[in-house]
Amino acid sequence: MTIPADSIESMHQLTVAWRAAVLDRNPHGDVRDLPGIAVRWADCQFPIWNCIALTDIAPDATLVAEHLNRAADIMRTKTFPGLVAVFEDLLTADARTALSSAAERAGLDHAFSGTGMAADPLPAPGPDHPDLTFVRVRTEAQLRDYADLNSRAQDFPLEAGRDGLTGSALRKTRVHAYLGLRDGVPVTCAATTETAGRLFVMLVATDPRWQRRGYGAAVTRKALHEGAKATGLTRATLHATPAGAPVYARMGFKPNSPIHFYGLRTERPGERSTT
Repeated sequence: MTIPADSIESMHQLTVAWRAAVLDRNPHGDVRDLPGIAVRWADCQFPIWNCIALTDIAPDATLVAEHLNRAADIMRTKTFPGLVAVFEDLLTADARTALSSAAERAGLDHAFSGTGMAADPLPAPGPDHPDLTFVRVRTEAQLRDYADLNSRAQDFPLEAGRDGLTGSALRKTRVHAYLGLRDGVPVTCAATTETAGRLFVMLVATDPRWQRRGYGAAVTRKALHEGAKATGLTRATLHATPAGAPVYARMGFKPNSPIHFYGLRTERPGERSTT
């Protein structure tokens, strides 16, 4: 079988970007590259920074099951929850068919799905949004605002986002992170960072009270534009939620591999663990 190059790129972008993010949050974070899986685990309250990605190219169903079992075993040793990321395009046909049952046997529940996307050339910056002014994230107060927007958009406790993002050195230097302000109040945010020769878009969020006004697209264009000016890069990648994918498609991003995310199953009352 032929694996699309964009799908392989999408998986590599996650493993490279998350390694930097984990070590920024926790210099002693777990960033092991094991056979078939990449552990990127800060073990913090912000679950996005706790991830294990399957990395084999064209593994069959048996090998995928082995990797999911090992990933679940690693997750059970951690303090805070996180996710396993599986890039569908990288799997053989039999592995795709058996993925759900293999995850269930490993003690994993499907959390959500998304898709990898890439744009080359970068989308034109477009006009500034008439409602917004943009500021680059430099201070701890701005990092806290950025964290709180992500927490509200993803329905995390505020302390979880702050645990993952405040104190970050990257977001004040190498990451081009921007807040979009409406009447001086942060309502949206986005960031880009150089990742293995690409601009990787990450942590785009809009306050739920201000969604569906084009704010997320506007601040993403700002982060892309400034990141491209600083780095000279012309290709961008991202991992989109189902809600975000149409927005990025209108900006010129094209989809590649579907991505399936799984969380460790928690015991229900009266349920006995089999591990």
